[in-house]
Amino acid sequence: MSTLARARCTIGAHPSAMDAALAAAVLLCMVAGSFVDPHGPEGVSWGLRTPDALSLALMAAGAAALAFRRRAPMAVLFVTGGVSVVESVTGDPRAPVVMSAVIALYTVAASTDRPTTWRVGLLTMTVLTGAAMLAGPLPWYAQENLAVFAWTGIGATAGDAVRSRRAFVQAIRDRAEKAERTREEEARRRVAEERLRIARDLHDVVAHHIALVNVQAGVASHVMDKRPDQAKEALAHVREASRSALDELRATVGLLRQSGDPEAPTEPAPGLARLDELVGTFHHAGLRVEVARTDQGTELPAAVDLAAYRIIQEALTNVQKHAGRQAKAEVSVVRVGPNIEVTVLDDGTGEGEAPDAPAEGGGHGLLGMRERVTAVRGTLTTGPRYGGGFRVHAILPVRNRTDAATKASAATKDPV
Repeated sequence: MSTLARARCTIGAHPSAMDAALAAAVLLCMVAGSFVDPHGPEGVSWGLRTPDALSLALMAAGAAALAFRRRAPMAVLFVTGGVSVVESVTGDPRAPVVMSAVIALYTVAASTDRPTTWRVGLLTMTVLTGAAMLAGPLPWYAQENLAVFAWTGIGATAGDAVRSRRAFVQAIRDRAEKAERTREEEARRRVAEERLRIARDLHDVVAHHIALVNVQAGVASHVMDKRPDQAKEALAHVREASRSALDELRATVGLLRQSGDPEAPTEPAPGLARLDELVGTFHHAGLRVEVARTDQGTELPAAVDLAAYRIIQEALTNVQKHAGRQAKAEVSVVRVGPNIEVTVLDDGTGEGEAPDAPAEGGGHGLLGMRERVTAVRGTLTTGPRYGGGFRVHAILPVRNRTDAATKASAATKDPV
């Protein structure tokens, strides 16, 4: 820290001591100025004179008032202005008591707003200059009278300039602090969104594959003694489901690695192109699933494609866990205008618990589906069907805002 910066810190920490030192310095200047007489008998000449007792008392009173200028600037201006008026009327020759009023007016201008500075400054200039011109011993056009007008104006202007600069610097600091807070809040928001996204992916992967492993393991345990071939097939499905779960978990957790870690898997995120593969895993687990699609040739944004895949995956997982062994599921993917509609129906008897039961996942499956749909600006409706079963219906936009803006920009640049 430089010497000037340390001095500013010291002054800022002891304002009362600074004001007392300023009052002493102003008193010394006024007393020194009062010993100089610019008006000699032979015209303008400089000579020594002795100020009278009243002038010394007025100078002392004005300087003493300056010691309290930060605490009560208006009161200090009133006191210093009063002693200046008295000196202007009675002093002959006049002592520079008005110096204390100029300092007080500067303090008022630096600590208040501009309208107050204008009002108080004009009033102070009018009173002091008028008293000096009309009631003083010198002619109204004397240099000393004009100097009173000039110095009071300089004091008010300088104080207003200092206040404006302080306000400007403070505004810059406030904007910088606000920008810093905004950056921190944005970073926290992005971290929270990424955490929720990863949590949804982990839930979807784990819930789906563990449900399949559970079903196939139960089948293998049931037929192990009587039909070992079927048990081996079930165990093979368990192995395949566990391998798929590990691969997807590795891909998801790879997003959390730092730059110096080994490269994360580069396998693309699942989408509707892998719907048949997904349905096949449920067929192997014993769930009857029928698929109807009219979205051929539709290119979906990556986020929408992933959301559609995860919604179907989570809905079929809920059917597998909660709808009963004899349940059948129907999956439809339909292009309707600017949207793609995904519907999953089942006719389960509800032998298991409800899909949002706290005992089985705490309702995170439906919550995750809703969050995914909201993230791509779609809509989701879920609920039981009349006559039994459950319905999941999602409407997803074919193009998100980012893709639309990119294509519009490309069309503007290349209108062919």
